[in-house]
Amino acid sequence: MGILVAILLGSLSAEAQIERSTDFHSRYTLKEAVVLSRHNIRSPLSGPESALGRITPHEWFHWSSGKSELSLRGGVLETEMGQFFRKWLVSEGLMNENHLPAEGTMRFYANSMQRTIATAQYFSSGMLPVANVKIEHHYDLNTMDPVFTPQLTVVSEDYCARARQQIADIFGNGSLKGVGVKMADNYALLEKVLDVEQSTAWQAGEFTGFKTNDTEIILELNKEPGMGGSLKTACSASDALVLQYYEEPDEQKAAFNHDLTRGDWEKISAVKDYYGDILFTAPLVAVNVAHPLLQTILNELRTEGRQFTFLCGHDSNLGSVLAALGLTDYKLPEAIESKTPIGSKLVFEKWLGADGKEYVAMNLVYQSVDQLRQKPLLMLENRPMVFPISLEGLMANRDGLYLLSDLEARFEECIAAYYQLLTGINAEVAISRQEPCFLQLP
Repeated sequence: MGILVAILLGSLSAEAQIERSTDFHSRYTLKEAVVLSRHNIRSPLSGPESALGRITPHEWFHWSSGKSELSLRGGVLETEMGQFFRKWLVSEGLMNENHLPAEGTMRFYANSMQRTIATAQYFSSGMLPVANVKIEHHYDLNTMDPVFTPQLTVVSEDYCARARQQIADIFGNGSLKGVGVKMADNYALLEKVLDVEQSTAWQAGEFTGFKTNDTEIILELNKEPGMGGSLKTACSASDALVLQYYEEPDEQKAAFNHDLTRGDWEKISAVKDYYGDILFTAPLVAVNVAHPLLQTILNELRTEGRQFTFLCGHDSNLGSVLAALGLTDYKLPEAIESKTPIGSKLVFEKWLGADGKEYVAMNLVYQSVDQLRQKPLLMLENRPMVFPISLEGLMANRDGLYLLSDLEARFEECIAAYYQLLTGINAEVAISRQEPCFLQLP
């Protein structure tokens, strides 16, 4: 955040966060913040009566919300995060304490799912408690907005072949059959925690364990990248266990009466994180599925008079946007979800330098595992985690800031890369178009 600098030395500790100095503030003034947020804690996408419930004999956590909807804890945590952003923005002079934003200065835009709309609403209540913010969303409730849908809008046989091979090269040593091999130990731990051999599915012969060689990648027009095989099922179980760990106060009960270390929880979470990386972060896929959000973020950074933007979507949105922009690899400290934890926010801070130039800092802001589980009040004296994001090929100055013009050029390169998938389309003309493009190549 603007008042925080995380000193990145390979592995970052919570103690490595310090306030920006008086000297920094003498040379830079915060002008705008654009936030791309993942929704906060939700109930699992699959209920206990589904296949997820059949692969374990244990009873899953009883949630305060319907399937896939924001939980009460998620709402509380997001309100706290909004309060922290309010304290930060007030300290930077971008707004006052009980701020009533002028028309057009702030935007709160969410995907039209319950968990994203509700997250944006809770965040706005913490940040602007007397402004009665109306959350912008464009579709009927629980209908995916194309801007936030990480779907493939350019598809051809050649593209799919190249994308699958790229995924295989990055994650499977050249073969899709190699993708699951990296999860062998994680699968074993997951099966142990679920006690799968005592489950209904195991007894009926429907499930005999997670296989490491059955990964299938499905790429279709106007659909999210999909997967078949054991990793898909393991992802659902991993997701449900991690969410249960955040919600259930009793750690042993959260682990179905197994004694797990924090490292064990990281291994369980790694299954679903790996699933998301495979589907959304290969470069050819990322520039395709992230295209509408890349356009939206760039537009927000260029909108005159805009001071704050909150865009609320999903982990696939954060993962694909970061991958498309070319981030350097990282692992978040104090988190069991190593890349885009629940409720995390990719923050673009626009600073005006004393030299008259505009700069941008990029940070991931998220609540640590203990903050998610214990719900301590967030404020300037008790901050969430802040982790600086670096992009390959872009040079930051000594204060860790990129020139805004350099970052804008990177966005334009990513947008151009999308249009280069459209054979016969002039990329310069296409970049000026703001609507998502839906086209199947011959």
